[in-house]
Amino acid sequence: MFLRGDIGEDSRSLELLLDTIARVSHSRDLESLLDFVVDSSIEATGAERGFLVLMDERAGGQVVRVARERRSDGTAVSLERDVKYSTSVVKRVIDTDEPLKTTLQKGGEDLDLGNSVYDLKLRAVMCVPLAPRAGDSESATPDGQASGVLPRGALYVDSRVVTRDFASEDLALFHALAQHIAIALENAQLNLDSLEKLRLEKSLEIAAEIQAGLMPKSPPSIEGFDLFGWYRSAEHASGDFYDFVRTKGGGVAAVVGDVTGHGVGPALVTATAQAGLRSYAKVLEDPGSVVTMLNSDLSERMDDGIFLTLFVADLAADGVVRVLNAGHTPPLIWRAETSTIESVQSDGPALGLMEDMAYTAQEPIHLAPGDMLLAFTDGLVEARHPDHPDRFFEEQGVRAVLADQGHVGAGAKETVEAVAGAALEFAEGAREDDVTIVAIRRVEAE
Repeated sequence: MFLRGDIGEDSRSLELLLDTIARVSHSRDLESLLDFVVDSSIEATGAERGFLVLMDERAGGQVVRVARERRSDGTAVSLERDVKYSTSVVKRVIDTDEPLKTTLQKGGEDLDLGNSVYDLKLRAVMCVPLAPRAGDSESATPDGQASGVLPRGALYVDSRVVTRDFASEDLALFHALAQHIAIALENAQLNLDSLEKLRLEKSLEIAAEIQAGLMPKSPPSIEGFDLFGWYRSAEHASGDFYDFVRTKGGGVAAVVGDVTGHGVGPALVTATAQAGLRSYAKVLEDPGSVVTMLNSDLSERMDDGIFLTLFVADLAADGVVRVLNAGHTPPLIWRAETSTIESVQSDGPALGLMEDMAYTAQEPIHLAPGDMLLAFTDGLVEARHPDHPDRFFEEQGVRAVLADQGHVGAGAKETVEAVAGAALEFAEGAREDDVTIVAIRRVEAE
């Protein structure tokens, strides 16, 4: 306990401690707050100098955060950060997590404190560890995630004045001040974490808005076809995309893509892919040439381990569809006449894996009135049941809904919504991956 039984001294100590607590609670200026606490430590203990020292492994050990000295007129000033102090005392306190005070009566005493105590002609030295809040070993961000262990460090004072001795009450008060400086550092880190989290969330919101703006506002009108697309991201930004691209011949190509992962990084790749597809489709007629050109472009930009699966369906008014599947989840085709479902297998690897890959579209597919082609990303079939982690929606789940919708002659929009709704219901709303679905239904030409 830091109370001495002297009303005047005890009042000053309590006032100093309460003032420190108030400043820690309300101050938003960390630098002036730390200077204040070190100055208060010097004043409370009657020391000449005070230091706040933090451990920084990247810097190779002890780093002086604050260095202050009391002048003869009682004012405190900052010292150079490279000023000498007893690093061995600080090291012992940090290593043992125990406070230390000593008063040297004669040379050669307590040599294990380190030669710097004698080289600097120090008379009295006191040092206490920075302590986290009671019961806490880690600071946490506002979302409950640990932001890391509180900085290891110490509050240190010394004096060369022969008449100055540090008492146990000095050490107790000094220790209390150290606890509150630790709180100040923690609060400052939490404030920085909160600001960084807000900046990140704002950036993600902007990325999501930009990406949403790249998605088609509504499907284009093309004779003989009923089109609809839908997507939902697992995070703010998605690694999935779909598009309806105008082709060189004046038709429309439906596109579904899936970049590995989800978040801002994959979203940037999807934006690049969409822009490339829209450009190449206007100058190249063959889907294979379009995808080959896009792969060559993306391969130069994508990091190792990142790739894009892609499905392209180039629609002609007579119902002929030229398709190319570059490593994508196999799309399904509902055949109205036979009430059967076919799958569209891959024509080559995902984009970004082989820079010189030449893609070739498969033989054209003919869709008769009532037939429907359903393309989707793997997030749909990999929707997981929350109570049974080993159970997934799988292709069978998609086939079941597609068959139900096909039998009743549902349109593209109704079919997409039914498939998406079934998967979301299966997963009870949970989303582990981005999900995108595009339906292409052949209808009678007017």
